[in-house]
Amino acid sequence: MEEIADPGDPRIADYRALTDVELRTRWEPPHGLFIAEGELVLRRAVRAGYRPRSFLVDAKRIDQLGDLDTGGAPVYAASPAVLEQTTGFHVHRGVLGSFQRRELPSAAEVLRSSRRVVILEDVNNHTNLGAVFRGAAALGIDAVLLSPSCADPLYRRSVRVSMGEVFAVPYAKLEGWPAGLDQVRESGFTVLAMTPAPDAVPIQRLPPAQRERAALLLGAEGPGLTAAAQSASDVRVVIPMRRGVDSLNVAAAAAVAFWELTRDDPV
Repeated sequence: MEEIADPGDPRIADYRALTDVELRTRWEPPHGLFIAEGELVLRRAVRAGYRPRSFLVDAKRIDQLGDLDTGGAPVYAASPAVLEQTTGFHVHRGVLGSFQRRELPSAAEVLRSSRRVVILEDVNNHTNLGAVFRGAAALGIDAVLLSPSCADPLYRRSVRVSMGEVFAVPYAKLEGWPAGLDQVRESGFTVLAMTPAPDAVPIQRLPPAQRERAALLLGAEGPGLTAAAQSASDVRVVIPMRRGVDSLNVAAAAAVAFWELTRDDPV
């Protein structure tokens, strides 16, 4: 353990201004790192094989990492005040870790090893993105494909909301949009576009052939899927609503659809 008393200490540069989304977007991917927050998430990152660069811990909680395999990475301890001045927020979970990113697999690799996938278009809300990953892990979806404009799944908030499931669910960028959906179809999947449109097929009425290798396509909160993405899909599907509600939050809609598509699978 190395004690840190100065929030400007260069040894903890990875943890500066964690609440500044624009700054972190410019800093983390180009430097090949991401930040994990909370003991459970840190442990899942280590278990998934991500290489730690360093850890930053509330000095009073140093024992929480006593049995963690740090891989030789330095462990820095600081007071809550120094943590807050460094990160820009009160680190109430008390532990942070900086990890080295890994090279993403190609979409073709992910599709080859998957039976059902979810494809996200323009999902830029990190909370929703993390929740979709957690739902995918829990409800039997094998992988996530992202349009080029989606948010970073390894951004701290996405990682935290997913409870570290972004480390467990393979994901890849689907280049060329929406032309990349042709690659999904050519890999044997049926592309199912989620929409609240009244003429869409109720998802529970899909025949077995369209469920078997399903690629569920969802758009961003609010605007939903673009017309181009819907046109490039095979089937437009809807979750039937009651009481005049027209749609669900994208993460909630994803979870309902995941369950419906996998409900007959063995657990």
